[in-house]
Order: sequence, then C-alpha cells, then structure tokens
Amino acid sequence: MNILIAYASTEGQTRKIARYAADYLNGQGHTVEIAGAEDAKDAELARFDAVLLAGSVHAGKYQKPLVALAKSKAHALDHVRSAFLSVSLAAAGDDPADWEGLSACVNRFAEKTGWTPPTVMHVAGAFRFTEYDFFKSWAMRWIAAEKDQEVNPGENKEYTDWAALKKTLDGWLAGG
Repeated sequence: MNILIAYASTEGQTRKIARYAADYLNGQGHTVEIAGAEDAKDAELARFDAVLLAGSVHAGKYQKPLVALAKSKAHALDHVRSAFLSVSLAAAGDDPADWEGLSACVNRFAEKTGWTPPTVMHVAGAFRFTEYDFFKSWAMRWIAAEKDQEVNPGENKEYTDWAALKKTLDGWLAGG
C-alpha cells in the first residue's frame, strides 16, 4: 500500500510519532512518504492508497498548517482511506472530562476543515521540557501537578504507547 503521512508538530513529539509510524509501516511492506503539513499541501492525494494526517492539541487547537492542509484537501481525503492521528497529553489518562475535551477538539477540527476523519487515533504525547521556554515550562509543570504527574523540569517525559500505536495502525489498514 502507498501511504502518505503528513504531520504538524510543535515541540517534536508528533514528528517523532509520525516518523515511528512511517518506519513501522515501511517495515510492514508498505511504501510510505512522510512530509510536514506545509510540504504536503501540493501533494496529489489520489496517488496514495491511504493518508494519515497527524497533529497535536495545544490549547484546544491543532497546528494551523495541518488545519490548512485538511481544509484544502478535504474532498480528496474523503476519496481515499484516511485517518487522523491526534496527539495529546490528555490521551495518556482516563479522565472522562479530558476525553470529552479531545472529542470536542476533533469535532472543531472537522468543522473548521470540512473533513470528518473516518478514523481518529488518539495517541499520548509527552512533556518536552527541553523545548519549552520559561513560561511554558511553568504552565506544563502546573498541568502535570493537576494530574498528579511527577515531572522534572529540564527532563522530557514521554507517555506515547508505541505498542498500542502499532496495533492501531494495523487495525486502520486492515479496515477496522
């Protein structure tokens, strides 16, 4: 299968997840092209058997280049096997309010872009303290404390479940 993975990343975790997905799918015998959302804006989606868009939630929104890509390619995305990979810290937990919030974020994304992803994969992200400025580091420490998570400023803490991601990708390509 010929697959495009287009992503937008703020601190790098979504890029890492997209690269992992590409490597995994390539290892399963698929041909995978990976590109940043801005670089993918001119891609002809009809030449792909499947398209995976990936972005991360920040303050309830996804990155502007990803929104622009999905909006400009909404019609084409409806005519190819497609999925949306949503990366967030909330996906690491089981708080019903957080999951309702994630659902609302995806719904706003769909309304804004005109593309309703047939498959949504929620993947836990990471605290990337090495990428934060002082104010963001402070805010992220506060968020971690609110969720009873121990973090050390200056050290990244990853929540991504790589084995679960493999299973999710396999299920998507199998049509499930």
